[in-house]
Amino acid sequence: MANSFQILPSILAADHGRFVEEAQTVDIPEIEYLHIDVMDGHFVPNITFGPQVVASLKKHTRFRLDVHLMIENVDRYTPAFAEAGADIITIHQEAGPHLHRSLALIRDCRARAGVALNPATPLESIRWVLDAVDLVLIMSVNPGFGGQKFIPAALQKIAELRAIKEREKLSFIIEVDGGVDAKTAPQVWSAGAEFLVAGSAVFGKTDRPGAAREIIAAVERAQQRGQSRLV
Repeated sequence: MANSFQILPSILAADHGRFVEEAQTVDIPEIEYLHIDVMDGHFVPNITFGPQVVASLKKHTRFRLDVHLMIENVDRYTPAFAEAGADIITIHQEAGPHLHRSLALIRDCRARAGVALNPATPLESIRWVLDAVDLVLIMSVNPGFGGQKFIPAALQKIAELRAIKEREKLSFIIEVDGGVDAKTAPQVWSAGAEFLVAGSAVFGKTDRPGAAREIIAAVERAQQRGQSRLV
């Protein structure tokens, strides 16, 4: 995916009383995944939803589901989210003491395994699990709430992760979440991100397909200009 990318609308920014209907507003060919932020009120200062919402979206939409667990005790809940239909389950490096074991559990549950890093958490903290993950999520805001402003320091972090990936010949996907819109999306793609999560920049608009396509077009313009990725 060196020259490719995907936009993943984040259901966190949608109407929480109409998840299926809201998901259908972004049902366009360019979008393959929905991003689902699960929060427990302990690891982050907010509470969202559980496996039942994932199961409903799996049943009533055609999307693959990228489930981001911003919760404590991830091992207790991983099987339930996998059974509900999560295609990717991403857990935080900061949320538990046995990261390698938790990632292995996700794969045992037949989902792809991801690891997320908060803005202040260094890449070195996941150095020894990079060969055991399918995805690394770089948070470009502090997790817990949607609609936050993009933290520019995330760009260098993404670029350094991409350099490690290429040097070590690893195959994980680089994802970014937080403040992604038509202005920041070309920057995070240029730094090395392949999955770009967009919440309020899509679901906060009246024309959701148009908003998603605006972000896609902004990245494509950067590609056409031959914009160099950061090193």
